[in-house]
Amino acid sequence: MINNEAILASAKKTILSESESIAALVQYLDDDFAKAAQIIYESTGRLIITGIGKSALIAAKIVATLNSTGTPALFLHAAEAIHGDLGMVQPGDVVICISKSGNSPEIKVLAPLLKRDGNILIGITANKSSFLGKQSNYVLNAYVDREADPDNLAPTNSTTAQLVLGDALAVCLMEMRGFTSNDFAKYHPGGALGKRLLLRVGDMLDGTHKPVVGPYSSVKQAIMEISEKRLGVTAVVENNKVIGIITDGDIRRMLNDRDNIAGVTAADVMTKNPKTITSKDMVTHAFNTMENYAITQLVVVDDGEYKGVLHLHDILKEGIL
Repeated sequence: MINNEAILASAKKTILSESESIAALVQYLDDDFAKAAQIIYESTGRLIITGIGKSALIAAKIVATLNSTGTPALFLHAAEAIHGDLGMVQPGDVVICISKSGNSPEIKVLAPLLKRDGNILIGITANKSSFLGKQSNYVLNAYVDREADPDNLAPTNSTTAQLVLGDALAVCLMEMRGFTSNDFAKYHPGGALGKRLLLRVGDMLDGTHKPVVGPYSSVKQAIMEISEKRLGVTAVVENNKVIGIITDGDIRRMLNDRDNIAGVTAADVMTKNPKTITSKDMVTHAFNTMENYAITQLVVVDDGEYKGVLHLHDILKEGIL
């Protein structure tokens, strides 16, 4: 049985081997990479990415990255392409073909066909002198000295190199398009990142649970309002204007200071000039405000009109931060 030390040593060796292979890619970048990025950026057709075996899996991942960063792309499996799916490639499309050796039987059949309508072919291969390398208009060099496994057999360093070149291309295209975090959020509306970048305070407000008392309401009424609405706070409103808030903490401090609460009103207990936010503000801004002032609630006011209360728990419940 292999001990833990040997297992960790093997894992570290693999990680170091892959990291060294990736670092070496920098020296292989040349004008072909820059020209390929320009061609994709300026293309009015689609971007199609194909490969065989493990390279096909890498191709699919690169497609996913490009689609989520503003460069529409389609995946075409090389084996399926030569059995009918080649019709996916239309005149004007740019094609990226990925193959470590560049000489596999499927690639030898497919590469010339990908160019038959004058399409630009970009090859990602570890062998620039291969069939794919010679057929390609531009070649992105994914050369690695060896794979990470002891027998130099399993696609490890080579597939990681392909993936990194795809990521590099995607990031370059993002920068060329001026792709921003807001653009990114549009393609990821369901995730935590999308919520963080898109969700506004008004999207989270529950208008049916809007705690409110008047300045002359009794403390008992304020306590009941806080308890009923379950937000740990109530706004104090006069003439449709928020003039203060009463929190659980205000109630506790009042009870500590007074033996008799008869006749005590909301105005006597409230905190004046509470921190407010508008319904159009981003939830991230609300969270930062709560953090800066060490509070857990914010009163939401639009053009002087009281809209409700946003609680820190609501933000955390959404999994935004």
